[in-house]
Amino acid sequence: MSLLLVSVVVVALFFDFTNGFHDSANAIGTSISTRAMRPGPALLLAAVLNFVGALLSTSIAATIAKGIVDPNVVTLPIVLAGLMAAITWNLYTWYRGIPSSSSHCLVGGIAGAVAVGYGLSGVQWTGIVLKVLVPTVASPLVGFMVGMGFTSALAWTFRRTNPGVMNSRFRALQLVSASGMALSHGLNDAQKTMGVITLALFANGVIAEPEVPTWVKASCALFMGLGTFTGGKRIIKTLGTRIAKLTPVDGFSAQTAGTGVLQVAAYLGLPVSTTHVITATVMGVGCTRRVKAVRWGVSYDIVVAWIITMPTAGLLGAVFTYVLLVLM
Repeated sequence: MSLLLVSVVVVALFFDFTNGFHDSANAIGTSISTRAMRPGPALLLAAVLNFVGALLSTSIAATIAKGIVDPNVVTLPIVLAGLMAAITWNLYTWYRGIPSSSSHCLVGGIAGAVAVGYGLSGVQWTGIVLKVLVPTVASPLVGFMVGMGFTSALAWTFRRTNPGVMNSRFRALQLVSASGMALSHGLNDAQKTMGVITLALFANGVIAEPEVPTWVKASCALFMGLGTFTGGKRIIKTLGTRIAKLTPVDGFSAQTAGTGVLQVAAYLGLPVSTTHVITATVMGVGCTRRVKAVRWGVSYDIVVAWIITMPTAGLLGAVFTYVLLVLM
């Protein structure tokens, strides 16, 4: 492999690491906030299951490699610029404690880089609309409704159970729901980096077809797990305490609802945001008590970040591409 290709792979794996670091809260933020798990064991569990989940499928990786931009027009500087854009926005939102989407950082960064490096025709706009934008809008709405409905069903089912007993039982069950979320996060998010590395390998002629090699799967799984174990405590605090105050029942409901939505998305090969889904389920769960139980000011800031993430990453991808093309 050329030095530039090696650099692209290294940067992609670094993005994968920041993705795990940025999104560790998705799996275990609610478990930590309800004191169902201590941070150290929770992060270790999430890291291991992120690694396992990343090895289970490549359907989303195929969408990233072939369904967002034309793989035949992608060059290594374009991939590198897109990754640099995604990493920049990821680190900024981590610093601000905002649970934005690493997935949409990546899609926006690559699309913006292709638009400048090749032209607008190199972006598969239909694929972006149908496979990214529509699920982007639909998945939080579904997550919100599923979270609210599931919590209401649990409250009715156990309405005569002592609250202390309920909390004790569901604090233990959060180990199961957190495991499901961690597995789903690895299944969804690590595949996106697999798709980008596959694009780079295809662009450099290392592989004949844009299909994910085994070593790429293993590498992305490993770096996602390592990043998750490092843990982004700023975002864990936002998800676990700043959106709504959660009980163990609430935490179990949010994680279980989020897992269900993410598993369906992975089956359909849709690169939805795990961040959007779990944040929306937390909001839905909070609303079952009363609307004011959700801190809508914090939620508003999060939704604004959701809206601007993809275009901002696209703009950064365009800028980085222009700079790299001038330098090279």
